[in-house]
Amino acid sequence: MSYRAPVGDIAFTMRHVAGFDAAVTEGLYGDLGVDLAEAILNEAGRFANDAIAPLNRVGDEHGARLEDGRITMPPGWKETYQAWTEGGWNALPGPVEYGGQGLPVLLNSGCVEMWNSACLAFGLGPLLTMGGVEALAEHGSEELKARYLEKIVSGEWTATMNLTEPQAGSDLGALRTRAEPAGDGTYRITGQKIFITYGEHDLTGNIVHLVLGRLPDAPQGTRGISLFLVPKVLPDGTSNDVRCSGIEHKLGIHASPTCTMSYGDHGGAVGWLIGEENRGLACMFTMMNNARLAVGIQGVAIAERAYQQALAYANERRQGRALGSHSEGMSPIIEHPDVRRNLLTMKALTGAARAICLLTAAAIDRSHREQDPERRRAAQERASLLTPVAKAFSTDIGVEVASIGIQVHGGMGFVEETGAAQHLRDARILPIYEGTNGIQAIDLVMRKLQLSGGDTVRAQIAIMRATVDRLVRKSTPAAFGMTAPRLREAVDGLDRATSHILKVLVSNTPQAALAVATPYLRLFALAQGGISLADAALAASRLMEEGETDPAHVGRIALCRFFAENLATAADGLEQTVLAGSDALDGAPLALAS
Repeated sequence: MSYRAPVGDIAFTMRHVAGFDAAVTEGLYGDLGVDLAEAILNEAGRFANDAIAPLNRVGDEHGARLEDGRITMPPGWKETYQAWTEGGWNALPGPVEYGGQGLPVLLNSGCVEMWNSACLAFGLGPLLTMGGVEALAEHGSEELKARYLEKIVSGEWTATMNLTEPQAGSDLGALRTRAEPAGDGTYRITGQKIFITYGEHDLTGNIVHLVLGRLPDAPQGTRGISLFLVPKVLPDGTSNDVRCSGIEHKLGIHASPTCTMSYGDHGGAVGWLIGEENRGLACMFTMMNNARLAVGIQGVAIAERAYQQALAYANERRQGRALGSHSEGMSPIIEHPDVRRNLLTMKALTGAARAICLLTAAAIDRSHREQDPERRRAAQERASLLTPVAKAFSTDIGVEVASIGIQVHGGMGFVEETGAAQHLRDARILPIYEGTNGIQAIDLVMRKLQLSGGDTVRAQIAIMRATVDRLVRKSTPAAFGMTAPRLREAVDGLDRATSHILKVLVSNTPQAALAVATPYLRLFALAQGGISLADAALAASRLMEEGETDPAHVGRIALCRFFAENLATAADGLEQTVLAGSDALDGAPLALAS
């Protein structure tokens, strides 16, 4: 089944949930208007459908292949990547002074979803390159930016992020890669990095690695990490002392080369410092925060692809006879209530996650573009609050929705012929890389809830309550059913759970907060996701009252109601889990004993 980019759903969520129209009215996006933004989305969707989507199956079956230190990408990959860069897509959000188009993160996020839905393994490479652009633009010297940024912005060269080492997964304080000053302003890098996405490939003539390492006199732990730019090809055209010594054989994303990179086999790879010595983690987090939102969008992307395929299959596959059916013979399985519930769950989770990601992107835009310092600071804190929720919830539901998709296919979903299994295999990495979802939950409860003394999360909950109030005031509430009370219950539960965690943190018992971090994040996401779908439904209702007859508007109201009455109801149980604290984990040593 071919993928069709959901441009209408993305554009509607951007405009009516993430606040694109309001931002345009305020002049936040300069000359960019709604018509141009939608035209860009349409062109991006066309490229995703026609050029990238055909790579998905061949990429999964062929994979990336390593021979003599060189990686060959699957058939069609290089030509499509060249067309991608020539179309200016890599440069979409890049700085204008280095050849970028300077377009909003919000608009680019809609495009990123479509690239990754079409082929996750393809979309992953540009995702890291864009993050590298942001890190280098913000922290690099003028000399480095002049030498590298234009080619990375265009996509002529790609960028990587080199953090992980065999002995140091998420614990960056355990890094051992060394950086020795060479006396000429450069450094000699030695060490090994693992799990480096697109660390080697044949798509471009150069690859710019951003590498975390330690100087000889660096402090221990994360306070002693510096960031270095280490190109595959040096400015004089010679090869640097860096090579791909192996690639991983993975569950999914087979065409995305996951490399082991060796630095300094012959005395040390030449590198240049980015930012200040021993301040590399702050520089790298610029790239990681960008990547965390993008990975959340990948979760939305794979969920959308799995949903589209399951929906098409359910309309075609005939099995049994649905109750009340007036047709002869077997019914399409979409007529069976349980299949409908599965499909609605897939679509509702996807829509909620998409909205959370686009809300996060809109907050990032405001944090960069607002002229008023206080509004800019508030937007930055809102983006910080929403980022771990966007990353963790969206990637969790990516796995869940892909799994439900296999269930809709039945036995045919378990075999590779239909392609449904690939979506689950590809999705499974998303809750793991760029900071596991457990780490995202820890970040949320230990750091982000305490922003401005808790005022940032309180403000977000107040925004949610305002939407509930709008639902209550609806003059024709029949189509919304129990949406308002169910979402009010979810927001109330989130409010109480938030107060509980803030109180726990003030009482200096962080272990109790850590024990319930993951259920709290899910509770936050269900409340925010339901509210975001309600914002879309209210906008659809208003447009219908103004005379618009788009049938998608009726569907948005129905989807919001389904989420509120069937999925948001889990908020009550999650709240009880959070309020119970860590007591249930006290027996872990006994329960887990062999």
